[in-house]
Amino acid sequence: MNDETQAAMEAGMAPGFLAGDPATMTERALDLLQTGGPVVAILLVMSVIALTIVILKIWQFGSVRLGERRTAREALRLYRAGRSDEALSLMADARSPVVQALAQAIRGQRRGVDESMVREEVLRFGRDVLESLRAGFRPLEVIASLAPLLGLFGTVLGMIEAFRQLEQAGNQVNPAILSGGIWEALLTTAVGLAVAIPVVAMLNWLERRVDSLAHEMDSIVTQVFTEDLSGSFSVPLSGDRKEGEQHGSNRLPSVAAAGR
Repeated sequence: MNDETQAAMEAGMAPGFLAGDPATMTERALDLLQTGGPVVAILLVMSVIALTIVILKIWQFGSVRLGERRTAREALRLYRAGRSDEALSLMADARSPVVQALAQAIRGQRRGVDESMVREEVLRFGRDVLESLRAGFRPLEVIASLAPLLGLFGTVLGMIEAFRQLEQAGNQVNPAILSGGIWEALLTTAVGLAVAIPVVAMLNWLERRVDSLAHEMDSIVTQVFTEDLSGSFSVPLSGDRKEGEQHGSNRLPSVAAAGR
């Protein structure tokens, strides 16, 4: 530890430790790494790994248009209106997993494939997509869990070293030895928390995006096989009740057959 670092610690200047021009910041960052020891080095490596994973996941989510919902809903509206060809044409070049799952369900219905087989194939596709989108979440979970523990471990090691130096000083006890040792020990905890907190926040945000996609995919695909009951309807008269029931029971096949 150089004299400048020791003076900053004694003066309580830790929050501005990395202030200054780039050359000074680099020097102080290296000194910070040397002060924290291998624990801080490990935490910095973990932070780089976490940052890389987060950037890759954001790029992946953007490349598959994860937030795209309008195309799928418009295609579903066209399909329910009996315009299956237009719906499939609208979804032809879409990269959204929701749109692709919906297109598979509509194709299966048009080809007359058994509904259970169509659902099974769409579920398989959905599981594969979600597994791909969740790739990398486990390392982020490990980093978020281990970073505070590593910081605490470094603090314990630092406290042990501080008290060992205090013991070696004997009767010539210098308070700066103890305070400097404690500062070094607490540094690892601070770095561990600084790594873990943003990783936890980003992991929760990424998981929420994937969960939202899974819900939207399930909702959109299910509507291919069901009727829209949100609209108002009137109870048929006694003479028309039988005809109305028969029409309601055959409505979904007629919509699917209209696009065949």
